[in-house]
Amino acid sequence: MRNPFFYALAIVIIITSRLQAQWVQTNGPYGGDVRSFSVSGAKIFAGTWGAGVFLSTDNGTSWTAVNTGLTNTYINTLCVNGTNLFAGTFGGGVFLSSNNGTSWTAVNNGLTNTSIVAIAASGINLYAGNSDGVFLSTNNGTSWTAVNTGLTNMYINALAISGTNLFAGTDNGGVFLSTNDGTSWTAVNTGLMNTSVVALSMSDTNLFAGTNGCGIFLSTNNGTSWAAVNSGLMNVSVQALSISHNGIGGTNIFAGIWGVGIFLSTDNGTSWTAVNYGLTNSYIHSLIVSDTNIFVGTRGAGIFKSIDNGTNWTSVNNGLTNTEVFSLMVSGTNIFAGCDAGAFLSTNNGTSWTVINNGLTSTNVQTFAASGTNIFVGTWNSGVFHSTDNGTSWMEVNTGLTNTGVFTLAVSGINIFAGTEGGVFLSTDSGTSWRAVNNGLRDTVVLSLAISGTNLFAGTRGNGVFLTSDNGISWTAVNDGLMYASVYSLVVYNANIFAGTWGNGIFLLSSNGRYWNSVSPVGMSNNTYALAVSPNDGVGLNLFVGTDKGIFLSSNKGTSWTAINNGLTNTNIMTLAASSEYLFAGTADGGVFRRALSDISTSVDRFPIDLPMYYSLNQNYPNPFNPSTTISFSLPLKSFVSLKIFDLIGREVATIVSEDLPAGNYSRQWNAANMASGGYFYQLQARGIVHTKKLLLLK
Repeated sequence: MRNPFFYALAIVIIITSRLQAQWVQTNGPYGGDVRSFSVSGAKIFAGTWGAGVFLSTDNGTSWTAVNTGLTNTYINTLCVNGTNLFAGTFGGGVFLSSNNGTSWTAVNNGLTNTSIVAIAASGINLYAGNSDGVFLSTNNGTSWTAVNTGLTNMYINALAISGTNLFAGTDNGGVFLSTNDGTSWTAVNTGLMNTSVVALSMSDTNLFAGTNGCGIFLSTNNGTSWAAVNSGLMNVSVQALSISHNGIGGTNIFAGIWGVGIFLSTDNGTSWTAVNYGLTNSYIHSLIVSDTNIFVGTRGAGIFKSIDNGTNWTSVNNGLTNTEVFSLMVSGTNIFAGCDAGAFLSTNNGTSWTVINNGLTSTNVQTFAASGTNIFVGTWNSGVFHSTDNGTSWMEVNTGLTNTGVFTLAVSGINIFAGTEGGVFLSTDSGTSWRAVNNGLRDTVVLSLAISGTNLFAGTRGNGVFLTSDNGISWTAVNDGLMYASVYSLVVYNANIFAGTWGNGIFLLSSNGRYWNSVSPVGMSNNTYALAVSPNDGVGLNLFVGTDKGIFLSSNKGTSWTAINNGLTNTNIMTLAASSEYLFAGTADGGVFRRALSDISTSVDRFPIDLPMYYSLNQNYPNPFNPSTTISFSLPLKSFVSLKIFDLIGREVATIVSEDLPAGNYSRQWNAANMASGGYFYQLQARGIVHTKKLLLLK
């Protein structure tokens, strides 16, 4: 008798294996875009761009996502009022949690605009600001009412409350004051030389306004008059302000300056001092003081903390997984990831990541390349760095690199190529020296590079692909069929060269290297940032495409595609890399995801292999003919097809096909019994592809 337990166990194993055939978010890299903070006792909340709200109960040592019910994870602002936590989102309105973020509920009734920029609370009054003005709720967001009388500029950037005074900072309208809960407003801008007010902060009777372009202004009379307080500030775009008492009767005022870092004033803004030691990212979104701790939220590098009034800063990102990952590279058992927080290394397939920034003067890591034990990183505005110890230490190698905005790197033997905002540069000595190799390169913004034998391909911003066969001494445009696209990614597998474009999808270069064929299916996003290939059962290849709508797989060179997004909670894909076991995906706001290649190959359908690879138009047969001939053509994708006949001066004389056709091979007959003898052209058009041939009618 057969054992029924065996069959039950087999079913469980099959179901479990199918459930496991999905993407898993790796444990980092940590960092990300932190737009806002709020504090409730020992609890610190951080609002991120794309990953929701995170909670720390240990002064930032570790963070945990608290997003159940938060259907919009793009957080602009946070506000604590008693036991309630409110989150203002971009496009999702206001959410309420009464249990420290364990669960959230949308509270948007009455809001005419759900992109919330600022929230402030005083007693039972809760205020929300957006581009439709100020809204008031007196019942924890259950209902909202617009309170905009007198508010001549409705675009609210900031809100601040002091007693019965409610202040609103607007975009190009300056500061407005309400003393009656928003029932009416009055502009209070005398002396305010810049009316784009991004941040407001109040300390006793001092009101500080941070502007976009003219620094910081101080009012000691509720906005009746303002004075600039900018001495020592190196940049005047102020994104964040926070105030704390210094314990000796004075106040510390912290200002986050976009692109420069943190400044401190201990004399109410009379003078400012930069306090940035250890702050590796100077693009400041948010600031908050909690007891003796100061927290800074940055663009891309997550959160930094200071316990000594900004004298020293330390990254505190453990558990914060909303990093935007620009680049991935697999080198042996090492996985490298580049983001705004620098370079990261994982030696265990993403189970853990280590920051490897020692020696990097820029932490905006755009690209990697490897040659033996030599690892290279390309950074934005700091050029190329070289490591011989897997990133433990880095050395700048920029001599001759006259443009340090590096988008991409490629290595072939002793040749290292860098694609920059100023063209392609070549080094033959491990980066010790560089020289520009741009002759014939009409577009010098080079986004991607790929090497195939002695050929180097360069993808540019807006001018398609260029080819050199002499290490960059001369370049030739190879754009037939490519529509001069912005090419963000190039990948080579054997003789196959694929290009991923922004807006025009994916293309495959024909075997003769002269023509690009579109291999993007109808319905798949045409915005492609990333391409990767891996062997398929040792006989073919899997082509992976990362788009702003997820990841797609083709096992037949783009003839057909399948979405492979199960478990991928962030589908805006920036970069892809394949090891022998895993496919890794770097996302815009969710760090790195991983999926086993064996799961992918067994969990998707096998594709038919008898479909054509290219758009092609064959020579008619017979030719010459009288009075009928057959014209055959091939479509790799479903397309609207036009097949027409023209005389030698370009006049249309017949339409053979004008309809949607699925992928396949086709033959159509043209009967020219009523036509005069002579030469004619026949032309096929499909998905922007045009093929033309000549035929001869002899009567």
